[in-house]
Amino acid sequence: MAPFDPVAILGKPLGYLVFVLFGMGFGASLEIAGFGLAHKLVGQFYFKDQTVFKTMFTSVLVAMVLIFLTAGLGWLDYDRIFVPPTYLWPGILGGLLLGFGLIIGGYCPGTSMVSSASAHLDGIFFIAGVMAGGLLFGSVVDSFWTFYNSSYMGRFTLPEWLGVDTGVVVFVTVIIGMLLIWGSDAIEKAWKRREGILEETEIKKDRRILMILSIALIGLAALVMIIGQPTLADAWNRNTEKQALLAEGKIFVPAEEMIQAIYDPIINPILIDVRDERDYNLYHIEGARHVDMKDIPKLMKTLLDEPDGTVVFVISNDETRAVEAWKLLVAKNTINAYVLKGGINGWIAEFGENEFEPIKNHPDDTLAWKIPEARGDKWPSAIPEQPYETKPYEIIKLQKKAPVGAGGCG
Repeated sequence: MAPFDPVAILGKPLGYLVFVLFGMGFGASLEIAGFGLAHKLVGQFYFKDQTVFKTMFTSVLVAMVLIFLTAGLGWLDYDRIFVPPTYLWPGILGGLLLGFGLIIGGYCPGTSMVSSASAHLDGIFFIAGVMAGGLLFGSVVDSFWTFYNSSYMGRFTLPEWLGVDTGVVVFVTVIIGMLLIWGSDAIEKAWKRREGILEETEIKKDRRILMILSIALIGLAALVMIIGQPTLADAWNRNTEKQALLAEGKIFVPAEEMIQAIYDPIINPILIDVRDERDYNLYHIEGARHVDMKDIPKLMKTLLDEPDGTVVFVISNDETRAVEAWKLLVAKNTINAYVLKGGINGWIAEFGENEFEPIKNHPDDTLAWKIPEARGDKWPSAIPEQPYETKPYEIIKLQKKAPVGAGGCG
């Protein structure tokens, strides 16, 4: 299932070559479209040339429709696509600064690279300004670090903001987007008519193409709305890779291996305890946080924002409930997620057998030990001791997130 990592599939030399070829293709497309010329880029602000607005906005709409259409069909895992986290007020200010820079300098960072590659002097000077601005920013960012990291909203999208189904948002956005494109096209052509630089035959040809594009995009957006997005159950049923790992038992991490990961400096361990609150209060491993099963979907969004090196360990009394929570997590592509082998019952059997009296014939996934009082992680065995020696991980296979990409022309 897409997206695919060329480096993981082809190896570093060929994988990086793919990136280079795509970059060259993108740059060539911008050059052919005339985006390496400052007057063409700035023309949109004077309503004389709307090529940039129409091209960029159309590409946004096409990408949005294709992403959610392929996600709905099960060809693409949307949660593996990098969505820049939202820092609301810093983002608004940064957008305004970028807009002013585009108007004054005539380029954005991406198009200035295209211009300089074509040996345009203004593009070269613009890149020099970008580099100087970057150095200046890096030297003063500490003075406004709090604002720079303020109003953090994580991976926040329009459907979440509006509380509306994704398909509806896609359809309405396409309608609004096409109206804006038609409006900008009409303004541009009205100006060119007055200047006498546009033939009526060209106008008819352009509008015929725009009409075909509008019908195609609106039709595909309607299809996205009809198909909908995959549920957690759909995502799990399509995830044959994780199903195979579960069948082979390669998701169950022994206690010793989990302890080593907790103390590993390159790993960010997150311990999720999905047991009943009563059992959690009686006894839980130090550092584990209680999460109700119904709150697992909310937790996924938080985990998607965690950095590379994060490993999630799901814990229940035995393994049954932990496996169900694990299925929900990996269905939405939470990477590096595992289940504590034997659960809390197995943990106590290994590290705290002398602390508690066993319960014979206990129901599945319930506590197998009589714990006299609720001490949580204050029991001696609940505190993992740092291992004296480290061993190669047998179950944990640390994976990195999908490659990060940037949007827009920057």
